[in-house]
Formats: sequence, C-alpha cells, structure tokens
Amino acid sequence: MQFEPVVLFFLLGIFAGLVRSDLKIPGSIYDALSIFLLLAIGLQGGVKLAEFPLVELIVPSLAILLLGSLIPLVSFPVLRYLGRMTRADSASIAAHYGSVSVVTFSVGVSLLAQEEVDFEGFMIVFLVLLEMPALVIGVMLARYGAGTVRWGKLFHEVFFGKSILLLAGGLVIGFVAGAEGIKPLDILFFDLFKGILALFLLEMGLVAASRIAGLRDYGLFLTSFAIIVPLLSAVAGTILGWALGLSVGGTMLLATLYASASYIAAPAAMRIAVPQANPALSIGASLGVTFPFNIFVGIPIYFWMSKFIHSMGA
Repeated sequence: MQFEPVVLFFLLGIFAGLVRSDLKIPGSIYDALSIFLLLAIGLQGGVKLAEFPLVELIVPSLAILLLGSLIPLVSFPVLRYLGRMTRADSASIAAHYGSVSVVTFSVGVSLLAQEEVDFEGFMIVFLVLLEMPALVIGVMLARYGAGTVRWGKLFHEVFFGKSILLLAGGLVIGFVAGAEGIKPLDILFFDLFKGILALFLLEMGLVAASRIAGLRDYGLFLTSFAIIVPLLSAVAGTILGWALGLSVGGTMLLATLYASASYIAAPAAMRIAVPQANPALSIGASLGVTFPFNIFVGIPIYFWMSKFIHSMGA
C-alpha cells in the first residue's frame, strides 16, 4: 500500500500550530473549501449510486443504522462511570463518536483511489444517515431526567445544517445527472478533489493543534478512549460490511465511518441541545486525537482488516 501524501498537509498544519506560526487560512476560504468537499463527495456518491437499485439498500441501511446507534449507547457509560465525567460531557462526547467525519471518509476515498480499489457508490448514503441518530441519542442521554430540549430547533440544525444539506443535495444532483450528465463538472469536482482536500487538511492541522490542550483535565483516559473506541468500532464495521456483502473498498469505508468522530455537525448540534457540555473535551478528543490517529494509522489498518476478512471468506 502506497502512502497517501495529502495527510502530510495535516501534519504541516499541526507543526505550524505547535510552533505558533502566523500561518492562517481565512475563514471565508475555509468555508469555501468545506462547501466544495461536501458537494464533491455527494456528487461522486450520487453518480455511483445511480448504478444500483435503491430497494436493495433498505436492509443494509437498517443494519448500519442499528450498529451506528449502539456506539453512543455503549460509549456513554464508559465515559460516565469509568471516566467519571459529567452526564452532559459524557453524552456530548458519545454523540461525537457515534456520528461521523466527512473529511475522514474523504481521506479513505482518496486512499482507495490511489490503490485503484473500487467501492459501492451508495456508501455516501450511509455517510449521510450515520450523521443523524447519534446526535439525537446524545441529546436524550444528556437530557434524561433533566428537563426538556427544543427538539424542533435541534432537528432543524441536524437535517438542514450545512453538512447534511450539501451532502444530500450533491447526492441527488449526481444521481439525477448520472456519469454522462456530470462530465462537464469533472475537472472541478473530481480532478481537483485531492488538491482541495490537501488545503482543507492543512487548516484541520492548525485547528487540531489548538485543541489538544483541552484534553489536560482527563488526559490519559480521554486520549485512550479516543483511540480504543474507534478501533473497536472499526472492527464491528468491518465484520458488518463483510456480512452485508460489501466489496473490500466498501467494507473499508464502512469501518472508517464507524471509527470516525464528528467535529462539524456534532459540535453545532450539541451547542444548541447540551450547552452545559464542555466543547474543548469533545472537539479535543475527536479532532485532536481521533482524526490524526485515523488518517495516519487507522485508515491503513482498516484497509488491511477489510482485505483480511475478505481473504478469509474467499
């Protein structure tokens, strides 16, 4: 397996942040990069989704949602009782780890492209679906016996927030247009994808370097949690992907989704629904530890696990 060079941009961003460089990507450019990535991933998934009968996705979607819902439910008592964290912080972190990271997924897609390994186009559907249930479960865990939550505002934030709207919108456009119809946009959304991803990872490195300090209070426990839980989730995702008959690439991406932790949709939703939770803990763990672990170590491991389980079943 060749090394994926775009992750070096993330490393450069971390280094710049740690040495307190004046390097900074303007907020407007960061927003433009994130919009591009979300649309590009949605379009690519929609084009591939057009090749599959939608009715065949019902059973896999239910199974994938069930496992995705179990991750925050299992994570919460670990954080609450082993980590001795507050209910609000435990629920918020559990929601982050039950939800998914679009950028981690895109790094996985980039690696598969480099390795020339194909995957099912409908994986983007699972990416969109897995953003949602963990956030609702996290709010329920935080609010259990502690008053009410403005569910209407929360659901609006989850379903009509930037990440879900752009992913779903790109998915529909790609599906309707198909491979031939989308060809005039190939240069922008397909050929330039890796270059834009590299710039985005540079910014993510800068942000991650600034969030690591937030882990000091819970130190070893939260750092261990941020590595062990993704690994265990990836194992479960690999087994489920193989059981559902996904390809090597599809199984790897499913494992990557379960191993990832949200730092875009989840913080926004938790800020509204669980304002008493400390965002430095959840973002510090998901972006400061899990994200770099996944792109440097985790994704190659998940790729190996996928190839291994498929070779065992051959």
